[in-house]
Amino acid sequence: MIEDNEDARHMLAAHGYRVQEAGNGLDGIALAQRERPELAIVDIGLPGIDGYEVARRLRRDAATRAMRLVALTGYGQEVDRLRALQAGFDEHFAKPLKSEDLAALLANAE
Repeated sequence: MIEDNEDARHMLAAHGYRVQEAGNGLDGIALAQRERPELAIVDIGLPGIDGYEVARRLRRDAATRAMRLVALTGYGQEVDRLRALQAGFDEHFAKPLKSEDLAALLANAE
């Protein structure tokens, strides 16, 4: 999970999932390139480079291109969803994420 809010990063671990965390976009890209998870949940409003740029860079890299990218953001308008999809995200969820949406998202990752 690439998220600058520590509490949000710990949300998934509280649900019993193994979570690899990064607090900014550049660290998140490095983590994804090193660990190559099947799923990356990425905030849009990150320090340094934003989540849109994280998605674009991960999609350009052959090692991370096929990774499932999910935007989890406070930006919840339709224009924000379209911008996320254009940047390379597979899905877009607005915060706060409902527990049933989280469960469905993670069930599809297994």
